[in-house]
Amino acid sequence: MRVQKLAVIGAPMDLGAGRRGVDMGPSAVRAASLHARLGALGYDVEDLGNIDVVQPEAIHPKPSSARFLTEIATSCVRLARMVEKAAGDGKFPIVLGGDHSIAAGTIAGMAKHYRKSKKKIGVIWIDAHADMNTPATSPSGNVHGMPLAATLGMGPRELTHIGGFSPKVKAENAVLIGIRDVDDEESTNVTTSGVGAFTMRDIDELGMRTIMARAIEAASKGTDGIHLSFDMDSIDPDDAPGVGTPVRGGLTYREAHLAMEVLSDSNLLRSIEVVEVNPILDTANRTALLAVELIASAMGKRILQ
Repeated sequence: MRVQKLAVIGAPMDLGAGRRGVDMGPSAVRAASLHARLGALGYDVEDLGNIDVVQPEAIHPKPSSARFLTEIATSCVRLARMVEKAAGDGKFPIVLGGDHSIAAGTIAGMAKHYRKSKKKIGVIWIDAHADMNTPATSPSGNVHGMPLAATLGMGPRELTHIGGFSPKVKAENAVLIGIRDVDDEESTNVTTSGVGAFTMRDIDELGMRTIMARAIEAASKGTDGIHLSFDMDSIDPDDAPGVGTPVRGGLTYREAHLAMEVLSDSNLLRSIEVVEVNPILDTANRTALLAVELIASAMGKRILQ
């Protein structure tokens, strides 16, 4: 890794999801010995605390095709500023969600940091869902299904223009991995956008090693590095039961670790966010413990050191 200083940032957001509980995800991951595991790898870990997020009980949203959009965008702006500053201070940001809507903020912060030196960032998005809905295509209006679209410049301006510019990432530098639950109209957004998309069938047929090699090549082409956006629902619920929207048939324990290890080997990883840990639905914090394992693998943990 280029940097030895890590900045942990919590984003306890659950406004973007249809099920409560992921706002406790950052605490669950911290409680699973995140700092100790990363410290054991030789990193200097600084915890910057949590961004402020309004509680759903404090507001009364009207029916909308993008529920809590204003509140989510406000928190994402705060997150973007924290991420941008951490990266500018020479630290590697590790963002803990919260629902996946926070990615609009994380990636905005990283993109703005690199934009200052006329550089770009690529994105590898590991998820059961494509997260490429817009208010016009979303069946639910839940914003956690929209952040990748927003990152690519599609959807409401409140999300697409965080930081004052759009898109944050070029479609050819964005890669989806592990998708298996995609809405009908959202599928059109994926196929026409130009993003790379590897479904679970692709992983079954080609293997995770090949998929990751292709993803890294695409995300790093013409960029200064890669942001990893990892939704814990990408993993099969047998291994990660405590997630907001579980879908059968996901990544195995070893496939997920292999993906992280290959990313680490590339030396191209510049930031990480791990989202959708829901302790309410978990068993003995299993999903948060797995999240910490995967972050450690991405940061250089190996079976034989």
